[in-house]
Amino acid sequence: MNVILVDNIASLGKAGDRVKVSDGYARNFLIPKGLAVEATSNNAKVIEHKKNSILQKNAKEKKKAEAVKEQLAGMICTIERRVGEQGKLFGSVNTKDIETALQKQGVEIDRKHIVMDDVIKALGEYPIKIKLHSGVDVEVTVAVVAEA
Repeated sequence: MNVILVDNIASLGKAGDRVKVSDGYARNFLIPKGLAVEATSNNAKVIEHKKNSILQKNAKEKKKAEAVKEQLAGMICTIERRVGEQGKLFGSVNTKDIETALQKQGVEIDRKHIVMDDVIKALGEYPIKIKLHSGVDVEVTVAVVAEA
């Protein structure tokens, strides 16, 4: 089934793109959630008309992401954890912990944007990538230290 995307979807494309997906995916997920509409001539005209506002919205989001990137550049995020013998952590540090630590420093980041290959299980400094917007990435250093 051909659909026109209403929102950006990482695995499919950007808003306004016409893509071909399976019928079930379109009928059961994309259309009910408002992420896409069926590709008819009327819907194509409506989406084309909305495309301008979508482009303006993306430009504003990108500008906001650039401002957050400037704020995060070179930032060191410190997280205190209880440690046992040999410097092993009780538990681990995950994206939720990093999100909370960044909020304490005054930066609002959704944890879905934090990219981690694996959770942190030892003391030290780790470079963590944050994808703020398409094409706007920043690297933050997360320092895991022993609780005093």
